[in-house]
Order: sequence, then structure tokens, then C-alpha cells
Amino acid sequence: MMDIVVAVVVSVLLLGGSLFCLVASVGIIRLPDIYSRMHAASKAGTVGSGLLLLAAGIHAQDFSTLARALAGFLFFILTAPISAHLLAKTAHKAGYFLSTLSVRDDLK
Repeated sequence: MMDIVVAVVVSVLLLGGSLFCLVASVGIIRLPDIYSRMHAASKAGTVGSGLLLLAAGIHAQDFSTLARALAGFLFFILTAPISAHLLAKTAHKAGYFLSTLSVRDDLK
């Protein structure tokens, strides 16, 4: 019975993580400027990869593997938004301007 519950939880996490990664990749392709693309990649990509790591940790049914997966997820949460912010700030300084669809530019 426990194996079925673990399989269902892992399947739901894999499906959710895959959908978030798909949304991130579609956002990178479809969004109009570099800043929106970075936002899609950092937010949806972080959640997607975190769910996939969590699914791998639970599927292993080993505490040390789950602890490493949780540490990786924590690393993603702490580093992806900060790196996206710094990349966006640098891109703005380098001259990449917002799309005409954007409402305002706070760094201007």
C-alpha cells in the first residue's frame, strides 16, 4: 500500500515539475523581451526543477538522497532569483531596453 502512495506522489510531482518546466520553456520562446524571458526562466524553472528534485528524492526512499534533493531545491530557491535580478540589471546597463508592451521602466 505504501508503494502505491509513494508512486502516486512521485508521479504527481514529476507531472507538476514537467509542466512548470514546459511553461518556463514556452515563456522563453514567446515573451517579448529579455527581462520577461528571464522572469519566466527563473520563476517557473526554479519551481519545476525543485519539484523534479523532490520527486527524485522521494522515489529513492532513502533519507540521505531526500536530504540532498531538498538541499538542491533550497539552493535553487536561493540562487535563481538573485542571479536573474543581477542579469537583468546588467542587461539594462548594457542597453537592452524593455519591449513596447512593458508599462514602465523603474531603472530609467
